[in-house]
Amino acid sequence: MNEISRSSSPSASRSGGRAARRAARATALPDHLRPIRPGLEGGQYNPLSQADMERIHNTALDALERIGLADAPESGVAYLIAAGCVLGEDGRIRFPRALVEDTLARANRSVMLCSRDGKTDLDLSGSRVHYGTAGAAVHMVDVHGREYRDSTVQDLHDASRICQQLDNIHFVQRPMVCRDIPDNREMDLNTIYACCSGTFKHIGTSFTDPSYVAPATEMLHMIAGGEDKWLERPFVSNSNCFVVPPMKFATESCEVMEACIKAGMPVLLLSAGMAGATAPSTIAGAIVQAVAECLAGLVYVNAVKPGAPAIFGTWPFGLDLRSGAMTVGSGEQALLSAGCAQMHRFYDLPGGAAAGASDAKLPDMQAGWEQMCSNVMVGLSGLNMVYEAAGMHASLLGFCHESLILGDDLIGQAMRCVRGIEVTDETLALDQIAEVCLGGSGHYLGTEQTLGRMQSDHVYPALGDRSSPKEWAELGKPDLIEKAIARKEQILSEPSPAQFDPALDMAIRETFRIHLPL
Repeated sequence: MNEISRSSSPSASRSGGRAARRAARATALPDHLRPIRPGLEGGQYNPLSQADMERIHNTALDALERIGLADAPESGVAYLIAAGCVLGEDGRIRFPRALVEDTLARANRSVMLCSRDGKTDLDLSGSRVHYGTAGAAVHMVDVHGREYRDSTVQDLHDASRICQQLDNIHFVQRPMVCRDIPDNREMDLNTIYACCSGTFKHIGTSFTDPSYVAPATEMLHMIAGGEDKWLERPFVSNSNCFVVPPMKFATESCEVMEACIKAGMPVLLLSAGMAGATAPSTIAGAIVQAVAECLAGLVYVNAVKPGAPAIFGTWPFGLDLRSGAMTVGSGEQALLSAGCAQMHRFYDLPGGAAAGASDAKLPDMQAGWEQMCSNVMVGLSGLNMVYEAAGMHASLLGFCHESLILGDDLIGQAMRCVRGIEVTDETLALDQIAEVCLGGSGHYLGTEQTLGRMQSDHVYPALGDRSSPKEWAELGKPDLIEKAIARKEQILSEPSPAQFDPALDMAIRETFRIHLPL
């Protein structure tokens, strides 16, 4: 007998049901029974048909064979020619179709992005979906003053610490630039320090010069506990804009990429054309160019080191053709990234794209609809790595800690959509319907099945408000932004579990100029 049908008093029944629900919510579920978790399988949404994907693939191969890419560094030219590319009299590297297809056949499809403590590793096989931060915002959003200010290394460290405490943020690619560190070498090294000392989760970072990779690798060896341990579990990857669209290599970034591959660092091959400016204005055309550029990058990576871990980072962005402004929060952006995710599945390659960013300047209603639209669509499309999924505003110019925290709730709901609907004998619930309707209580509140599945089937927002207007008023009419501010302050008032051991921290500070205070 369930709790409600056992009682003759309606008020006692309601109280008992509430107590049971509170008890159920207070009991932590094991990971395999959580309603959402990293790596849920997407792929339910397919904006492209099989014929569409084959046409995009063949057009990309034609572009690589006929047009090729310009501006490869000397080292890259040597690698690519040795692999079978052709250097034309116009200086462009062209990619024979057979070479690209052979590279696709032997590319690394078993990429695991490691965390520092081994508890939040990311398996990028198939259509497993992971959400995280990214970008190079130069401003922080001040929700108190509704203003923008320069981002700092402290802001980056705080973002990393916040991400460590957010279940639905699965990785931390550097979301902002440390504008208070004018020296680029020190900025790159402090970026790694600030992120790694704030979270155990996988880190993504960039380098402004190839010569900075060696000292960064030295720091990573120190953090890992030795070169052997680093090579066994590299917990930082290189986000590399190896191309300058349309169809040109970014010479210095390619040299950075070569150095990172040799250092054992996974590489994100990032092609970020602007549809209508540096990429075709049509969604299909922008996807073709991004695919072609990333296929060239895949050949490059495997020419440097066969089987090196690489993420197929097709990141085309939308453009408002009336003004020339980016439209990262548009429906077109959502379709661009969803189509790219489908191409990753077409190749069965680990892939990433941008989603979840907003053109809104503050975490308001516009930000909400823009962030949810693309986060849901790419998740349903099976995108392995959803970059810029939380906290990013003003078309990638601003980052907001409070929005990052609110984004954790938003992504939770998006992930529940990715999980989809399970249809089994148990979930069809015929026996339960019969029990309730044929002599039962006439409702499902408090039944064994409802209580048994209330946590495993449902995602409950941490900050989102589901109270009635009366309850909301009784609680003092709490504001969502104020709740996010309070959560931020609570997280930052406590030391990060990922902070370095004092001896290690001292050794790093003696070797490198660290700008974060002790």
